[in-house]
This record gives sequence, structure tokens and C-alpha cells, in this order.
Amino acid sequence: GFNFYESSRRYISAKVAADITRDMPGFVSRVGLFVNLQENHVRRILREVPLDILQFHGSESPTYCRQFGVPYIKAIKATTSAEIVSEAERYPDAVLLLLDTVSNGSFGGTGEVFDWQQVPELARPYALAGGLNPENVGDAIRQLRPYAVDVSGGVEESAGIKDESRLSAFFKAVYQADQLV
Repeated sequence: GFNFYESSRRYISAKVAADITRDMPGFVSRVGLFVNLQENHVRRILREVPLDILQFHGSESPTYCRQFGVPYIKAIKATTSAEIVSEAERYPDAVLLLLDTVSNGSFGGTGEVFDWQQVPELARPYALAGGLNPENVGDAIRQLRPYAVDVSGGVEESAGIKDESRLSAFFKAVYQADQLV
């Protein structure tokens, strides 16, 4: 994934992302993360970077998300079960919903876990984010059985720099939990 949110410590420029995508194998999906970015800026990035999926983390409307003609993921702030269901219904054409932690002034990446008991049964795939790490991802998978899990800070040695041993431990925990569900 390429984080195009300039206020994020994990921000990457379109030029750097374009350079990276040139060396990527064809079977890897290229995801671009956006937060309340003006339409013309998203279109400029799409011209520069061959993205397969757009991931929206702000207050983007369903109309905004679908206007680019690219499959999209919509992040939903996990508050109450009723609000999660309501937000999921607003984005019926999202290829995936991403349930994330609510935090004042933040659009993800806080490292904070939300109350997993608030996740309702959803009739569509969702990914779980929010404070996941090698120590808790197995429990999350066994309890919620999400389609996917999303991790960033939980496997970093410092902002934007992944720790190989934490990544390995995370993948191992995911694999072990998947064997039990």
C-alpha cells in the first residue's frame, strides 16, 4: 500500500510510488491510501501511479469514492454496532470495508485497539485494523473471523520502518489463527 496522506508519518510521494511500482511483480495489488484529498489530486496520482485499488480513510462520500472507476476500500470508524452497519450500508459497492479505531483528529495509524465486541455480523467482507500486532492478531482472527487484517505500526521498529522479526511473528500468528477457524 502507498500512503498518499501528506500528514501521515508514512506518507509517500507519487513519484516515489511510481518508481516502486515499476519493479513490482504483476500479481501484487497496488493500493493507494487517501484521506479527504481533492478529486483532481487523486486523478493526478492515478495518472502517475498504476493503482489497482483505492483506500479511502476520510469523510469521502460513496459518490466520491466510486467516481474514479477503480475498485475501492472504505475505512469505517468502529464505534457502535449500529453505526458500523449504517456505514457499511452507505458503501454497497466498496470491495472491502476496513474497520478501524476512532481517534480524535486521526485517520488511522494510531496503534490503538477498539472494542471488538462492537463488530456486528456483516454480510460482506471486511478487514480489521486498529492496533493489531503479533501479540493480539491471533485473538482478533479467532474472535471475529475477518476477511483480512491490516497492520502497520504494530510491526514497525520506527515510523514507517518495518521490523523483520515483528513481521515474521505477525504472519506466524495469522497463519496459526487461520488454521483454527
